[in-house]
Amino acid sequence: MNGTQPSLDNPKSLSKLSDDDFQALLLEGVSRTFALTIPQLPNELYGAVANAYLLCRIVDTIEDEVSLSPEQKRYFCAEFINIVKTGLNSEPFAVELSPLLSEQTIPAEHTLIHVLPRVIEITHKFAPEQIEALATCVETMAQGMPIFQAQDLSAGLATLSDMDRYCYYVAGCVGEMLAKLFCHYSPEIAQHRDQLLKLSVSFGQGLQMTNILKDIWDDAQRGVCWLPQDIFTETGFDLKTLTPETNNEQFRKGLEHLISIAHQHLHNALTYTQLLPSHETGIRNFCLWALGMAVLTLKKIKQNLNFNDSDQVKITRNSVKATIIASRLMGRSNFMLSLLFNAVSRDLKTPDWTYSLSISTCAPEGMSSSNAS
Repeated sequence: MNGTQPSLDNPKSLSKLSDDDFQALLLEGVSRTFALTIPQLPNELYGAVANAYLLCRIVDTIEDEVSLSPEQKRYFCAEFINIVKTGLNSEPFAVELSPLLSEQTIPAEHTLIHVLPRVIEITHKFAPEQIEALATCVETMAQGMPIFQAQDLSAGLATLSDMDRYCYYVAGCVGEMLAKLFCHYSPEIAQHRDQLLKLSVSFGQGLQMTNILKDIWDDAQRGVCWLPQDIFTETGFDLKTLTPETNNEQFRKGLEHLISIAHQHLHNALTYTQLLPSHETGIRNFCLWALGMAVLTLKKIKQNLNFNDSDQVKITRNSVKATIIASRLMGRSNFMLSLLFNAVSRDLKTPDWTYSLSISTCAPEGMSSSNAS
């Protein structure tokens, strides 16, 4: 490579890398978690899933960029949808977007936009069914996220149904895409396609709700709150009054209720994983690692409801290692997985409060009916 080590600081240095190495280096830069979990997948799935995550990250980069106006974000999202679908015009898109990114966008994401044409080139090497799954996900995400970006989120979302819709646009549609890719990879997995597609939305919501709860105070510093006001109205707390100094029993009760709902979604994630063939250990590990880390994060939040910084509820490296070891030891046994999930997560339920969780696929307005009593 003419003595030049490939580095994200030098986008041109990535040109000689193989597609897999190119995507792996980008993943390490934009997400340590996915850089850890995606390589667990079979080789036949790795490339498509890695590419899918990078495409989603490009949408995130556009949506999070503080220097772009809402109109610019809508424009770039619409253009990107067409680029993913057709494979055309990626070069001028990258040239137009790159100089508009601010220093608040991390360097690895700057590089990702610079090398976007190569990412799209890889997208269009996949089978038509895979490209369709990726393009549908990007379209759903890129059309849905601006709906929420345009809202005043300083006092939270109005209802739990609004949170369901938001979670669908940023995570549930990703779950659907992964289910489609898994079914394309394996006729055995495809036998459960309809059930997997439904459960995949709930899987995505469980992971996203965990992130929302963990990042309450990081989001608050940006003037954003993704919590649903109706859940807190029920407990007697007004999210408009929320500050990092809040020490309120009604607020903590609302958090407990959301943890309980997230727990139900993660139980659906377990059911999803148990539908996968036991011999597909790579795909099971991919799911179980995400599921295990989410459950452990919720436990830390439940044990420390007064936290006011996300670092206080981040799981340790030892917890990550324990998740990996447990999934490798028990990942093939549905019975053992159920025992482990129930043992680790039993404290996440709110015993004196119920919530009726229903799951649906595709349409976000049909995501779930929220009946708390």
